[in-house]
Amino acid sequence: MLELIDLKVKYGQVEAIHGLNLTVNEGELVTILGSNGAGKTTTLMAVSGLVPVSSGEIRFEGRRLDTLRSHQVVGLGITQAPEGRRIFGPLTVSENLALGAFTRHRDRTAVARRLKWVYDLFPRLFERQAQMAGTLSGGEQQMLAIGRALMSEPRLLLLDEPSLGLAPLLVRGIFQTIRAINQAGVTIVLVEQNARAALKLADRGYVLEVGRLVMAGPAADLLHDPRIQTAYLGGGRTEGTAA
Repeated sequence: MLELIDLKVKYGQVEAIHGLNLTVNEGELVTILGSNGAGKTTTLMAVSGLVPVSSGEIRFEGRRLDTLRSHQVVGLGITQAPEGRRIFGPLTVSENLALGAFTRHRDRTAVARRLKWVYDLFPRLFERQAQMAGTLSGGEQQMLAIGRALMSEPRLLLLDEPSLGLAPLLVRGIFQTIRAINQAGVTIVLVEQNARAALKLADRGYVLEVGRLVMAGPAADLLHDPRIQTAYLGGGRTEGTAA
């Protein structure tokens, strides 16, 4: 479904992604791990058309993405819930969700059906639909960011650090919802600081270091790999993270 072929991305003269090759098959949940500055967010932004590609290709179902603008990428069925949520604070919950459906706004029946699904996934958003988004709790804002991304009926959902800054109980709920979204047929690429939780959830994983791919494989294998244990899971004794 998604292919990154020898992808390179630069910020000015600094190369942030160095010849990355990555694939995501339809229906999978794939996680990307790595420390701060590894290039995880840059990779998602490149797929979304938010940063220019220096060289290489990004393909979605065989079609080049790296030549398209971000709104065209969304129109093909790819959306992103970004790191830091980036909701529209002065707008209500329902207005934020409506903006997420801008590529589908002509089909009111489909939008209404999608809105119901989002509220079923996140009942708290239904309770808060008339509330200003900026007054929501951190967990509620994360629900809104994911819900907004779902409103355009994506086939591929990019999630960037959905558990960042949330209490453990809220994190558990967010991950359960991510699993439900994937089981509903949405392919997911997950960048996540909680490496243990991400690998338990994912089908496969990729590990980046300073913009380079250093490991890849089934998530269960990575979870038990001594190198992952040492680098991201506290040697297997504690709940380490990969930011």
